Amino acid sequence: MRVAGLLLAAGAGRRFGGPKALVSHGGALWVDRAAVVLRDAGCAPVVVVLGASAASVRARAVLDGCVVVDNPDWATGMGSSLRAGLDALAGADVGAVVVLPVDTPGVTAAAVERLRALASPTALARASYDGAPGHPVLIGSAHWPGVAASAVGDAGARDYLRAHGALDVPCGDVADGDDVDHPRDLAP
Repeated sequence: MRVAGLLLAAGAGRRFGGPKALVSHGGALWVDRAAVVLRDAGCAPVVVVLGASAASVRARAVLDGCVVVDNPDWATGMGSSLRAGLDALAGADVGAVVVLPVDTPGVTAAAVERLRALASPTALARASYDGAPGHPVLIGSAHWPGVAASAVGDAGARDYLRAHGALDVPCGDVADGDDVDHPRDLAP
């Protein structure tokens, strides 16, 4: 069974000072680094959702082999990007998707692989770090309609995952799941 990767990279990064997709840290743009993490973990296809500064991201990023989708409603929050990505996968021969936001640069291919190993059309799981839920998230295709219906604002799939008993998968031993919201949050 194929498992897709879905990279959410549409936000304007207002608190950060600019789109996080265009942040270069450690020699690579975050959007490229996250796409490679998904691909290296065996996800195919890798769908990248862009919004704010999409033209700049397309001009500067590599995104080799990725399916790039524009979200015209990006300003309404991450939920619209999640819906746009799931819509792009409709009809694909994919049984599940691993969702990763661009602002989690400490997530590794090992963490994605750990979730991908649990994939099935009915799977619902999320990485956890020290007992707190985080990313990436695994969503089996049977859940896509429900997730899409509940994905509003910046909550994404959070409420759906909670209501449907998503499995917490400890990943703190192989990744850092911190969201980076401000430049000061970056390790030197």
